[in-house]
Amino acid sequence: MRETKTMPVQSDLTYTPAAGHHWLTPFYDFGVAALTREHRWRTVLIAQVHPSPGDVIVDVGCGTGSLLVRLGKAAASAQLVGIDPDPAVLTLARKRVAAAGLAVELHVGFARQVAELLEGRQPTKVVSSLVFHQVPMEEKVAALAAMHAALGVGGEIHIADYGLQRTPLMRALFRGVIQNLDGCANTEPNARGVLPDLMHSAGFRHVEETIVIPTLSGSISLYRGSCSS
Repeated sequence: MRETKTMPVQSDLTYTPAAGHHWLTPFYDFGVAALTREHRWRTVLIAQVHPSPGDVIVDVGCGTGSLLVRLGKAAASAQLVGIDPDPAVLTLARKRVAAAGLAVELHVGFARQVAELLEGRQPTKVVSSLVFHQVPMEEKVAALAAMHAALGVGGEIHIADYGLQRTPLMRALFRGVIQNLDGCANTEPNARGVLPDLMHSAGFRHVEETIVIPTLSGSISLYRGSCSS
Protein backbone atom coordinates (compact mmCIF):
# COMPACT_ATOMS: atom_id res chain seq x y z
CA MET A 1 0.00 0.00 0.00
CA ARG A 2 1.35 3.41 -0.92
CA GLU A 3 0.11 6.96 -0.83
CA THR A 4 1.23 8.36 -4.13
CA LYS A 5 0.00 11.90 -4.39
CA THR A 6 -1.55 14.80 -2.57
CA MET A 7 -3.40 17.22 -4.81
CA PRO A 8 -3.10 20.96 -4.16
CA VAL A 9 -6.55 22.33 -3.42
CA GLN A 10 -8.23 25.67 -3.95
CA SER A 11 -8.30 27.76 -0.79
CA ASP A 12 -12.10 27.93 -0.98
CA LEU A 13 -12.56 24.15 -1.05
CA THR A 14 -13.57 22.65 2.27
CA TYR A 15 -15.04 19.33 3.30
CA THR A 16 -17.36 17.93 5.93
CA PRO A 17 -15.53 15.37 8.10
CA ALA A 18 -16.74 11.78 7.87
CA ALA A 19 -18.90 12.01 11.01
CA GLY A 20 -19.85 15.65 10.54
CA HIS A 21 -17.23 17.00 12.99
CA HIS A 22 -13.50 16.28 13.29
CA TRP A 23 -13.79 15.29 16.93
CA LEU A 24 -16.28 12.56 15.97
CA THR A 25 -13.97 10.93 13.38
CA PRO A 26 -12.76 8.17 15.78
CA PHE A 27 -16.40 7.17 16.31
CA TYR A 28 -17.38 7.23 12.63
CA ASP A 29 -17.28 3.49 11.97
CA PHE A 30 -19.31 2.76 15.09
CA GLY A 31 -21.92 5.33 14.07
CA VAL A 32 -22.21 3.95 10.54
CA ALA A 33 -22.63 0.43 11.86
CA ALA A 34 -25.22 1.46 14.45
CA LEU A 35 -27.31 3.87 12.38
CA THR A 36 -27.15 2.80 8.72
CA ARG A 37 -27.55 -1.01 8.58
CA GLU A 38 -24.02 -0.98 7.18
CA HIS A 39 -23.70 -4.73 6.64
CA ARG A 40 -26.90 -4.78 4.59
CA TRP A 41 -26.15 -1.94 2.16
CA ARG A 42 -22.43 -2.69 1.84
CA THR A 43 -23.19 -6.33 1.00
CA VAL A 44 -25.65 -5.25 -1.70
CA LEU A 45 -23.20 -2.63 -2.99
CA ILE A 46 -20.36 -5.15 -3.31
CA ALA A 47 -22.66 -7.51 -5.22
CA GLN A 48 -23.71 -4.64 -7.50
CA VAL A 49 -20.11 -3.57 -8.17
CA HIS A 50 -19.21 -7.22 -8.78
CA PRO A 51 -15.44 -6.65 -8.48
CA SER A 52 -13.43 -8.81 -10.86
CA PRO A 53 -9.69 -9.63 -11.03
CA GLY A 54 -9.04 -7.25 -13.94
CA ASP A 55 -10.89 -4.30 -12.47
CA VAL A 56 -9.37 -0.96 -11.53
CA ILE A 57 -11.75 0.37 -8.86
CA VAL A 58 -11.60 3.85 -7.38
CA ASP A 59 -13.37 4.56 -4.10
CA VAL A 60 -14.08 8.30 -4.05
CA GLY A 61 -14.44 9.56 -0.50
CA CYS A 62 -13.02 6.30 0.82
CA GLY A 63 -13.06 7.41 4.45
CA THR A 64 -11.64 4.83 6.84
CA GLY A 65 -11.22 2.22 4.10
CA SER A 66 -13.97 -0.18 5.12
CA LEU A 67 -15.37 -0.47 1.59
CA LEU A 68 -11.89 -0.84 0.09
CA VAL A 69 -11.23 -3.81 2.36
CA ARG A 70 -14.47 -5.47 1.32
CA LEU A 71 -13.71 -4.87 -2.35
CA GLY A 72 -10.23 -6.31 -1.90
CA LYS A 73 -11.58 -9.43 -0.23
CA ALA A 74 -14.12 -9.88 -3.04
CA ALA A 75 -11.47 -9.67 -5.78
CA ALA A 76 -7.96 -9.92 -4.40
CA SER A 77 -6.21 -9.09 -7.68
CA ALA A 78 -8.30 -6.02 -8.54
CA GLN A 79 -6.41 -2.72 -8.45
CA LEU A 80 -7.84 -0.51 -5.72
CA VAL A 81 -7.48 3.25 -5.29
CA GLY A 82 -8.90 5.36 -2.46
CA ILE A 83 -9.37 9.13 -2.54
CA ASP A 84 -10.39 11.36 0.37
CA PRO A 85 -9.72 15.02 1.28
CA ASP A 86 -9.26 14.29 5.01
CA PRO A 87 -5.69 13.26 5.96
CA ALA A 88 -6.84 12.15 9.42
CA VAL A 89 -9.37 9.68 8.07
CA LEU A 90 -6.83 8.38 5.53
CA THR A 91 -4.52 7.54 8.43
CA LEU A 92 -7.23 5.19 9.68
CA ALA A 93 -7.72 3.80 6.16
CA ARG A 94 -3.99 3.18 5.79
CA LYS A 95 -3.93 1.11 8.96
CA ARG A 96 -7.06 -0.81 7.98
CA VAL A 97 -5.93 -1.85 4.50
CA ALA A 98 -2.46 -2.73 5.80
CA ALA A 99 -3.98 -4.97 8.48
CA ALA A 100 -6.02 -6.68 5.76
CA GLY A 101 -2.87 -7.29 3.71
CA LEU A 102 -4.15 -5.32 0.73
CA ALA A 103 -2.19 -3.27 -1.81
CA VAL A 104 -4.20 -0.05 -2.10
CA GLU A 105 -3.22 3.39 -3.38
CA LEU A 106 -4.45 6.18 -1.12
CA HIS A 107 -4.58 9.79 -2.31
CA VAL A 108 -5.41 13.01 -0.49
CA GLY A 109 -7.75 14.98 -2.74
CA PHE A 110 -11.29 16.01 -3.55
CA ALA A 111 -13.77 14.10 -5.69
CA ARG A 112 -13.53 16.79 -8.39
CA GLN A 113 -9.81 15.91 -8.71
CA VAL A 114 -10.22 12.20 -9.43
CA ALA A 115 -9.12 12.39 -13.07
CA GLU A 116 -6.02 14.42 -12.15
CA LEU A 117 -5.08 12.04 -9.35
CA LEU A 118 -5.28 9.05 -11.69
CA GLU A 119 -2.97 10.80 -14.18
CA GLY A 120 -4.55 9.33 -17.28
CA ARG A 121 -5.30 5.85 -15.97
CA GLN A 122 -8.88 4.79 -16.69
CA PRO A 123 -10.63 2.86 -13.95
CA THR A 124 -13.25 0.31 -14.89
CA LYS A 125 -15.45 1.22 -11.93
CA VAL A 126 -15.87 4.18 -9.60
CA VAL A 127 -17.65 3.76 -6.29
CA SER A 128 -18.75 6.23 -3.63
CA SER A 129 -20.60 5.69 -0.38
CA LEU A 130 -22.13 8.20 2.04
CA VAL A 131 -20.29 11.12 0.42
CA PHE A 132 -22.63 13.05 -1.87
CA HIS A 133 -25.08 14.03 0.88
CA GLN A 134 -22.23 15.87 2.65
CA VAL A 135 -21.04 18.10 -0.19
CA PRO A 136 -22.52 21.30 -1.70
CA MET A 137 -24.48 21.12 -4.95
CA GLU A 138 -21.55 22.60 -6.88
CA GLU A 139 -19.33 19.79 -5.61
CA LYS A 140 -21.91 17.11 -6.36
CA VAL A 141 -21.95 18.31 -9.97
CA ALA A 142 -18.16 18.66 -10.21
CA ALA A 143 -17.55 15.27 -8.62
CA LEU A 144 -19.85 13.41 -11.02
CA ALA A 145 -18.32 15.22 -14.00
CA ALA A 146 -14.83 14.23 -12.83
CA MET A 147 -15.87 10.61 -12.32
CA HIS A 148 -17.36 10.49 -15.80
CA ALA A 149 -14.19 12.03 -17.26
CA ALA A 150 -12.01 9.47 -15.48
CA LEU A 151 -13.96 6.41 -16.65
CA GLY A 152 -13.54 4.95 -20.11
CA VAL A 153 -16.26 3.66 -22.42
CA GLY A 154 -18.11 0.91 -20.61
CA GLY A 155 -16.96 2.14 -17.21
CA GLU A 156 -19.43 2.00 -14.35
CA ILE A 157 -20.36 4.24 -11.44
CA HIS A 158 -21.86 2.83 -8.25
CA ILE A 159 -23.14 5.05 -5.45
CA ALA A 160 -24.62 4.24 -2.04
CA ASP A 161 -25.99 7.30 -0.28
CA TYR A 162 -29.02 8.91 1.25
CA GLY A 163 -31.49 9.45 -1.55
CA LEU A 164 -35.14 10.38 -1.82
CA GLN A 165 -36.75 10.09 1.62
CA ARG A 166 -40.09 8.69 0.57
CA THR A 167 -42.00 8.30 3.83
CA PRO A 168 -42.70 10.59 6.80
CA LEU A 169 -40.73 8.25 9.05
CA MET A 170 -37.64 8.23 6.83
CA ARG A 171 -37.79 12.01 6.42
CA ALA A 172 -38.05 12.44 10.21
CA LEU A 173 -35.12 10.10 10.87
CA PHE A 174 -33.02 11.81 8.20
CA ARG A 175 -33.72 15.23 9.71
CA GLY A 176 -33.10 14.04 13.25
CA VAL A 177 -29.79 12.29 12.57
CA ILE A 178 -28.11 13.27 9.30
CA GLN A 179 -29.22 16.88 9.07
CA ASN A 180 -28.36 17.45 12.72
CA LEU A 181 -24.84 16.21 12.03
CA ASP A 182 -24.21 17.52 8.50
CA GLY A 183 -26.62 20.45 8.23
CA CYS A 184 -29.47 21.02 5.79
CA ALA A 185 -27.97 22.94 2.88
CA ASN A 186 -25.90 20.07 1.45
CA THR A 187 -28.10 17.18 2.54
CA GLU A 188 -31.54 18.41 1.47
CA PRO A 189 -31.00 17.93 -2.31
CA ASN A 190 -30.23 14.25 -1.66
CA ALA A 191 -33.37 13.90 0.44
CA ARG A 192 -35.36 15.29 -2.50
CA GLY A 193 -33.91 12.67 -4.86
CA VAL A 194 -31.52 14.80 -6.93
CA LEU A 195 -28.76 12.24 -7.56
CA PRO A 196 -30.19 10.38 -10.59
CA ASP A 197 -30.77 13.65 -12.46
CA LEU A 198 -27.24 14.82 -11.64
CA MET A 199 -25.81 11.52 -12.87
CA HIS A 200 -27.69 11.90 -16.16
CA SER A 201 -26.50 15.49 -16.53
CA ALA A 202 -22.89 14.39 -15.98
CA GLY A 203 -23.18 12.08 -18.99
CA PHE A 204 -23.93 8.73 -17.35
CA ARG A 205 -26.37 6.44 -19.12
CA HIS A 206 -28.63 3.62 -17.91
CA VAL A 207 -28.89 5.39 -14.56
CA GLU A 208 -31.08 3.58 -12.07
CA GLU A 209 -31.83 3.40 -8.39
CA THR A 210 -31.42 -0.31 -7.69
CA ILE A 211 -32.59 -0.62 -4.09
CA VAL A 212 -33.83 1.52 -1.20
CA ILE A 213 -32.84 0.39 2.30
CA PRO A 214 -34.60 1.93 5.32
CA THR A 215 -32.29 2.67 8.26
CA LEU A 216 -32.38 4.42 11.63
CA SER A 217 -30.95 7.55 9.96
CA GLY A 218 -33.17 7.65 6.86
CA SER A 219 -33.27 5.56 3.71
CA ILE A 220 -30.10 4.75 1.78
CA SER A 221 -30.37 4.25 -1.97
CA LEU A 222 -28.01 2.43 -4.30
CA TYR A 223 -27.50 3.84 -7.79
CA ARG A 224 -25.58 2.78 -10.85
CA GLY A 225 -24.82 4.15 -14.28
CA SER A 226 -22.44 3.58 -17.15
CA CYS A 227 -20.33 5.47 -19.65
CA SER A 228 -21.16 5.03 -23.32
CA SER A 229 -19.34 6.25 -26.42
